[in-house]
Amino acid sequence: MPLYRYKAAGQDGEILEGEVEARDQSGAVERLQAMGYIALRVDEMGTAAVAGRWRGRLGSKRISQDDVAVFTRSIATLLRAGLPLDRALELSINLAENEHVAELLTQIRNDVRGGASLFAALESHPGVFSRFYLNMIRAGEAGGALEVVLTRLTEFMARSQELKETVKSALIYPTILVGVSVLSVVVLLIFVVPQFSQMFEESGRALPLPTQIVISMGEFLQQDWWLILLVAASGYFLWNRQMSNPDSRYRWDQRFLGLPLIGDMIAKIEVARFSRTLGTLLNNGVSLLTALGIVKETLGNSFMADKLDDVTAQLREGAGLGRPLLEAGVFPRMAVHMVMVGEETGRLSEMLNQVADVFDREVSLAVKRMLGLMEPALILGLGLVIGGIIMSILVAILSVNELAF
Repeated sequence: MPLYRYKAAGQDGEILEGEVEARDQSGAVERLQAMGYIALRVDEMGTAAVAGRWRGRLGSKRISQDDVAVFTRSIATLLRAGLPLDRALELSINLAENEHVAELLTQIRNDVRGGASLFAALESHPGVFSRFYLNMIRAGEAGGALEVVLTRLTEFMARSQELKETVKSALIYPTILVGVSVLSVVVLLIFVVPQFSQMFEESGRALPLPTQIVISMGEFLQQDWWLILLVAASGYFLWNRQMSNPDSRYRWDQRFLGLPLIGDMIAKIEVARFSRTLGTLLNNGVSLLTALGIVKETLGNSFMADKLDDVTAQLREGAGLGRPLLEAGVFPRMAVHMVMVGEETGRLSEMLNQVADVFDREVSLAVKRMLGLMEPALILGLGLVIGGIIMSILVAILSVNELAF
């Protein structure tokens, strides 16, 4: 059986570390519970050790959403075990592997011990916690179900991270392929083509047009390569400037949604995020109007987010949620009809979570479909470019030596 490294809290609150054998992670947690311990972290040996060493060496300079997810899970686990909030925060401070996280939790614990609510303590750290996170905490405290809310926050953040990792992982191979393609062409133009150009000059013969173009490209890369870097840097600067301007970003986001394949995938990612966030907020007692205002800030596409203003306006007039979403024209029809069914049956929050699950899977399928088209296109493009360079050289050689095809 695999070996798992664990961190757990004993009955007296003492933090324990060790190793345990189990068939899987759930089995390891069950064994710790049978021993009277509260499992705080259980990782398979080999993975956790390496990750922990690297985190310690790099020493993160900022608090990431991954860090927030980790200590949220820790606090939720301790609250479910019956510990008071300040004690759960104290144990989470001891568990923190990032000193910045430990400092943050220490400040939050001190505020809570000073009489502040957890919501107020978290709100005093802008930039770390999203509006969605803060409103969930406030709703949980108001309803007396903070541990339930923290558990749902943990699940939400895990699903969001899983969706991001799916997209990132899918883009690794195309990125490597593009990099290799560009490097191959640059090597050919800078190191291989010049070897032949000198021979062609000595022959004194006029070269075919394709050969002249290839040689000129090689000379440009050798002599004026800095212009490419300048253009790339300028393009990057202009793009960031466009994206920082609300009007320009709105227009670009609208264009992105109209692109084949990519636009469909963007819409599905946003719908999955919209549904998951809205369903989680409604489950925790946040009103629909307030929840829509929070959801708008979580969307990455400003065009789709702007459409929610129209939805909110119609909702205030009693139009419901499903019909305005359908009239907005940017949300997939299947998702909207599922929302309308949820409204009719009085199970809107449950249906929204189902929509999120469906579109999470749709995103995975869309990514695989896009890669299925992208990979052969990149390979074919690379073959055509390299083949064109080689053929231009061969045609010139045949021309110089006055050989006929």
